[in-house]
Amino acid sequence: MNRTRHLCFAATVVAGILLFWASAYCSDIKARMKDRLPRIIELKAAGIIGENNQGLLAFVGADQQAQTLVDAENKDRQLVYGAIAKQQGTAVEIVAQRRALQIAENAKPGEWLQDAGGKWYQK
Repeated sequence: MNRTRHLCFAATVVAGILLFWASAYCSDIKARMKDRLPRIIELKAAGIIGENNQGLLAFVGADQQAQTLVDAENKDRQLVYGAIAKQQGTAVEIVAQRRALQIAENAKPGEWLQDAGGKWYQK
């Protein structure tokens, strides 16, 4: 039952993301996020950044060479999560945590993730 509830909520979040992407408001955000994606993939592969338990990028070690990029991506993610939360009548934190679970499920081997307790691990 709990897994079914999780899957239903995850599907709702995905639907919300798709609806958000379809709106005119998000076209700039979508373009910015798409432009940053290749660099984010590189930084993840290098083990410099990972995905935290709030659906945001975070530095795994001391190398913080891409602070501006990480900050910009996180700002846009927070805007997306806020719009979805408003649309679904739920808290931004819930949307962000559910997105973190989706990101973790789709992460590539070797990428850094943060569990619910805040501990970093490699997939």
